Parts: sequence; C-alpha cells; structure tokens
Amino acid sequence: MSTTTNPRFVRIAGLISIIAGAFLLVAGGVTWGLVSSNLSAENITVSDDAAAFGGAKVDTPWEAFAEADIINHHALDATGNKTYAELDKEDPLRGTAMNASFLRASLFTSVVAFGVAALVMGVGVLFGLIGFALRHLAPSAAAAKAADDNALAAV
Repeated sequence: MSTTTNPRFVRIAGLISIIAGAFLLVAGGVTWGLVSSNLSAENITVSDDAAAFGGAKVDTPWEAFAEADIINHHALDATGNKTYAELDKEDPLRGTAMNASFLRASLFTSVVAFGVAALVMGVGVLFGLIGFALRHLAPSAAAAKAADDNALAAV
C-alpha cells in the first residue's frame, strides 16, 4: 500500500501545465499582434488635440483609448454636449453623434481585445510557473519507491 502521492502523475500534470501555459502565452501574443496589425492597417492617427499620443498611429490599446476619448469630445462639442440618445430624431447632428458612437465602440472593442490577450498571456505564465513548481516538488520515482519501502518496513 502506497503512502505517497504518485510522482509520475504529478510530473505529468506539471508537464501538461507547462505545455498549456506555453500555448496560452503564444495564443495571447498572437492575438495581441493580430489586433495591433489590423488597427495599424486602418491608418488611424490620434488627433493632435488628444490628451495623449497626438499624431501617433493607432496600434496599441492606449492610443485606441486616447482616440476614442477625443472622438467623444469632438462629438459632444458638435452636438452641444448631447449624446445620440439625447438628440431629437430629426436633428441633423444625430448622424454625427451616431458615427462618433460607432467609431468609439469599435476602438473600445480593440481595447478589450488587447486586454483579453494580455489576460491570456498572464494566465499562460501562471500555468507555466505552476507546472514548473509541480515538477520540481514531485518526488523522483526512486525517492517515492524508497518512501514506500520504508513505510512497508515500518508495518
């Protein structure tokens, strides 16, 4: 009768965790890169009067957020500080507010995608660390057999 944890199972679980962590890290990095390259392909630049990153090409979450923020500022200036929902249905500025809302939502979607990619990369790092810890802490097969033999001899 074994009194120790199966070291082979622990080592295999650790290896699976390391592989899963590597996969998640790569998947998150690829997602970040795809979102960045697709944003870059749109040739959007942050307005010069934005709070930050003025004139920069939008290809990071910070630049996308800055551009979304200044779009909101410009739209509210154009509509007298009224949102799309607050404008009358016949107001000719309603189209401007609608376009601004659409652009902001699109930019915020990319910000969320960057965040999810970063989260997946972080989870990948954690899985890898847990896997390394499991493999490091699992007793070797020889040590486990010796512990079992000692336990049986004590009986």
